[in-house]
Amino acid sequence: MPSVSGQTNFMLESIAIEVAFISIDKQVIKSLDVPNGTTVIGAIRLSGIKDEFPELDLNTQKIGIYGRLVKEDDVLQAEDRVEIYRALIIDPKEARRRRAEKKLGKGTT
Repeated sequence: MPSVSGQTNFMLESIAIEVAFISIDKQVIKSLDVPNGTTVIGAIRLSGIKDEFPELDLNTQKIGIYGRLVKEDDVLQAEDRVEIYRALIIDPKEARRRRAEKKLGKGTT
């Protein structure tokens, strides 16, 4: 039902979400209640996770919701978990190849 201002009440509701980042030595998952209509980047900013991990470069790091890549301006839904992904240190195929070679005793020099 519209309010006196003409806006519907759902605009005033909040939704529960999470923002997650895993560094090499620390995992942080922040639970937040954010206003309905909050974007991915808005939730990251509200979480304060950048304060804990100043090395985060949100211009280059990929962001997803439950493993699915999303854009910064995508609007969140209730129970979404925003995940900030670290850059890969090594290509997974190369890592598997190296492990297989090591296991077979063919270590590279």
